[in-house]
Amino acid sequence: MEILEAEEIYQTILETIGVFPHDKITFMNRFLAFLSSIILFSLACSTTSATPAPPQDQGVPSGSVLFQDDFSQPVTGWDRFSAPEGIMDYDKGGYRLLVNSQNINFWSTPHKDFADVRMEVDSGKLSGPDENRIGLICRYAGNDYYFFMITSDGFYGIGIFAGGKAQLFGQSEMKADANIRTGMAVNHLRADCVGDTLSFYVNGFPVATAQDATLKSGDIGLLAGTFTQLGVDVVFDNFVVLKP
Repeated sequence: MEILEAEEIYQTILETIGVFPHDKITFMNRFLAFLSSIILFSLACSTTSATPAPPQDQGVPSGSVLFQDDFSQPVTGWDRFSAPEGIMDYDKGGYRLLVNSQNINFWSTPHKDFADVRMEVDSGKLSGPDENRIGLICRYAGNDYYFFMITSDGFYGIGIFAGGKAQLFGQSEMKADANIRTGMAVNHLRADCVGDTLSFYVNGFPVATAQDATLKSGDIGLLAGTFTQLGVDVVFDNFVVLKP
């Protein structure tokens, strides 16, 4: 596909639905509380590339710190983006995702490439509706990734976004769990991507596990999103990635 043609098609889509261009923004309708489908818009085009380098964690001993960030310095590789529709940026010693559009996911990555990881982060809602999405992603490559998310009203989900659609693992819709702290309380999230096994923990308690062999390696990251209400404002801190 020619770049010009892709841009023209993409601009038409944006004008139709009112979404602004950024490769880490996903449009979703309200029915994606159950994550039955997702439309992703991107300017990415297919190109021929050299053989990719091995993941950065290859050969690293178990228990090693692969990456960590307290977000005290805005130079660690995360996305910095601001528009009327939202913000992704370092903010007062944390990393903030503010989403001011309906049915949109924002996610940000530090531009790494890992296969097997144990990710942990503290997350909290600064303001906005409890019906939101807050979480972690792993093996982000191209436009595909695994996601681990909670809502501020006490629900969770674990699944995959691939081929322009999202699918929950082991459940048809997001489920409630009493270990998720609601409202503006801080939740400690942990997500393990080890081989074909994906595991999700909230505040030290296991909430979900699944098996999937689709994605092998890629970037890690943070996610926040809205359903029908705007103004989801989330901050993350004490992000650490270990070699399992």
